[in-house]
Amino acid sequence: MMLQNNLQHADRMRLPVNGPAQPAQADGGGITDVINFGIGLLRRQYLVILVTAVLATAASLLYLRLASPTYTAQVQILLANPRPQFVQQQSLLAEPAFDLSQIETQLQLLRSKANAVAVIDKLKLAEDPDFIASGLSLQALSQRIWSWVSTGSKKDVPLETNGEPSDTLVDAFLSRLSAKRVGYSHVIEISFNSSNAARAAEIVNAVASTYVADQLNAKFDANRKATSWLQERLRDLGDQALAAQRAVDVYKAQNNIVSLDGKPIDEQQITEINNRLAAARTQTSEATAKLSRYEALLAVDPKKPSSMDNLDAIGADALNSQIITGLRQQYLELTRREAELAARVGRDHLAVVNVRNRAREFRVSIFDEVRRLAEVSRSEFELAKQRQEEIEKQLSKAVSQSRSVNSAELTIKDLESRAKGLRSLYETFLQRYMGSAQQETFPTSDTRVVFPASPPTSKSKPKTRLILAFGILGGLALGIGLALLRDLMDRVFRTSSQVESVLELPCLSLVPLLPARKSPKPPIRLQKTDDDVQRRIALSPTAIHQTVVGMPLSRYTEAIRSIKLAIDHNPAKISSQVIGITSALPNEGKTTIAASLAQLIGHTGKRAIIVDCDLRNPSLTGIFAPKAACGIIEVANGSRPLADAIWRDPTTNLAFLPAVRRGPLLHTSEILCADSISKLFDRLRAEYDYVIVDLPPLTPLVDVRATSSLIDCYILVVEWGRTKIDVVQHALHTAPNIHESLIGAVLSKTDTKAMARYDGHRSYYYHDSHYIRYGLSGS
Repeated sequence: MMLQNNLQHADRMRLPVNGPAQPAQADGGGITDVINFGIGLLRRQYLVILVTAVLATAASLLYLRLASPTYTAQVQILLANPRPQFVQQQSLLAEPAFDLSQIETQLQLLRSKANAVAVIDKLKLAEDPDFIASGLSLQALSQRIWSWVSTGSKKDVPLETNGEPSDTLVDAFLSRLSAKRVGYSHVIEISFNSSNAARAAEIVNAVASTYVADQLNAKFDANRKATSWLQERLRDLGDQALAAQRAVDVYKAQNNIVSLDGKPIDEQQITEINNRLAAARTQTSEATAKLSRYEALLAVDPKKPSSMDNLDAIGADALNSQIITGLRQQYLELTRREAELAARVGRDHLAVVNVRNRAREFRVSIFDEVRRLAEVSRSEFELAKQRQEEIEKQLSKAVSQSRSVNSAELTIKDLESRAKGLRSLYETFLQRYMGSAQQETFPTSDTRVVFPASPPTSKSKPKTRLILAFGILGGLALGIGLALLRDLMDRVFRTSSQVESVLELPCLSLVPLLPARKSPKPPIRLQKTDDDVQRRIALSPTAIHQTVVGMPLSRYTEAIRSIKLAIDHNPAKISSQVIGITSALPNEGKTTIAASLAQLIGHTGKRAIIVDCDLRNPSLTGIFAPKAACGIIEVANGSRPLADAIWRDPTTNLAFLPAVRRGPLLHTSEILCADSISKLFDRLRAEYDYVIVDLPPLTPLVDVRATSSLIDCYILVVEWGRTKIDVVQHALHTAPNIHESLIGAVLSKTDTKAMARYDGHRSYYYHDSHYIRYGLSGS
């Protein structure tokens, strides 16, 4: 990654490693982020979207090419056809109310099997090739196969049985027929689909005419049956009504029954007495209530001033009495004078006591007048009660006399009611019979065809525009969905923003992916001498590991310089002399970056050494010193001196301390924790300016956690587009001591051409023109 991009993140390096992630933009940048994400999604997944849309469109075109055209003919039928007024008056059958249930019933009749069979027979559709092809459906074939298996015969199942169309043919007919209500009206629209426009119109007209004719025939049959039944019933009712009338007349003559205005005389007397009794009881009830109010008032002690509060409860007699009114006025005047004197001289003054005694006398006088009125009310109550008792005796006498009357009146009422009912029923049936007999000569149907169907001019299915639009838009929608799903499932690191937001670490550099190149011819080796220094010369590394020296003006070298710059300006620790390079998983490029960083530092003239601490898989040793006889383990245990184990690169003056693996190492973490390793690193600190340590990955091994006392700072290498985010997060979570010492992360093997698709709002950072301007190459 170019230097400008690294400087952009220089300030972020000062943030706490475990601190909260800072938002990159304000709230107003949300729309811009959405637009950038959409543009980036299209640039990343345009092939998926395009291929899906093309396939969907091709499928739509193939369907339109293979699907046979279908023509739909339509005809409308009006329900509840209004009849002439005289027909409605004479109609024997009730006019049905075409509500929602009735309309649904008519729709079922239109789609019934009986109506379908009638149309099939009328138009001879069993011989129509279109319907014969429909009859050879999967259902028919399955029925034939089942018949072959059950009967052991290979004869075909006949399409018709007893001259009737087969169920398969009827089902094929009904599958093409549809009927629905038009809005909220009483109009039914019938539709029929066929591959022939003229045939579709002919069939739908036949369905409508068959339905109307069936309705007319059904109504005619119903009227004829009702007329026959009415004729027989009228004959019986006439005989019954005549016999009942004769029985009434004979019974009246035998019992000498006389009535006034259609009612017996005894009934009129009882009714009159009942009315008088109700009035007497009302008068008695009022007198009782009035007397109760007087008694409730007289139960209070008249000497108490509070007794005057209930005086108004006795009603209008007390209010209309002039005596009570006068006494109350004088009483109220004395009460007022008592209150005034009590306010001036006190309640116990002699004048106040005298006025209070006079007020008490007036209260007693008022209650004496009330007692007189109560006696008058008592007399009225007794008089009303006596009158009620006399009327009750008269009623009992009249009822007793009425019960002694002969029960012949009840019998005659029953006979008259029966005779009247039979006469009324006979007249009703006679009117219905006359109307039915007239209506048989003028049959009308409740339904009619509004307008016959004509052959459709265009096909109804398949709809070319709709299918194409659905194919194109559906393909685009499906492509975008698949693209979005692929993008969401792509849980790997692609941009520096992802590293900073997810890991809360600054992204130090984007190291580009170097193409595989042939290694140059090895340089001429020095002749072997007895000098050990000359014999421990590091082998010429591969072309990738020589990039920082062989191509100092490349993007790759510039990205390594960015890592060195971040190490030199690391504010987290005072010293960044010992730098550990690790990763979450193997083969993420940590060894290559460690070697390139060490070569870059050595090429600048600094004293640098690279130490291979990946004891179980010393890949760096296999590159620089595959024939090394001793290494870090031998130096640490004292079997060999440090000078005998160090190899040097003559081009960059880089020192290299290998790790020689002679057998299986079971406790590598204990080796790295030993005091001898700590003393070795203290010596390296004293002799070199930079100590680059190639460490094992975090996830499979725990060795890196044992190096926290040896390493000043760590750099995490993450492979671009391959390492899962969850894996890196879990690796850092399980190694908190390493996480605290991380100065940043490096995205290795970055595809710079693809970065513009994933980092859309900073895509101009990755243009080659910026590098060429400063003499840098794209490699």
